[in-house]
Amino acid sequence: MPTPSIEDYLERIYELVEEKGYARVSDIASSLDVQPSSVTRMVQRLDTQQYLIYEKYRGLTLTPKGLELGRRIKERHALLAEFLRLLGVKEADVQRDVEGIEHHVSQSTVEAIEDLVRFVQLHPEWRSAFLEFRAQQAARNE
Repeated sequence: MPTPSIEDYLERIYELVEEKGYARVSDIASSLDVQPSSVTRMVQRLDTQQYLIYEKYRGLTLTPKGLELGRRIKERHALLAEFLRLLGVKEADVQRDVEGIEHHVSQSTVEAIEDLVRFVQLHPEWRSAFLEFRAQQAARNE
């Protein structure tokens, strides 16, 4: 099971490869706001675990295993963000909250959230009723 740190790196590497077609240590370091030496250590670890192939001074490529995990991590992130938006969480809080919870939910919980998101998308009246309820609760608490 990958650690939260490994997942964060793989997610960002996956996004960089999607955006630019490649990922370099310097790109990863600047986007994660960490030192290049930290990135190098993690990239070497990911290479050892066969998530990517790292060649010093040349950049890196994701293996099929790394691509698959990166895709799943990105999809989980997007799903959790959509879930929070459906609940009416302020956009300013969505990304911060997703970063806080995404590594701490089980696969069965992710699947339940996915089912709920799909249900709400098929039944928008449910979301409207829920948001109205929240507004009423907020008004009572004032």
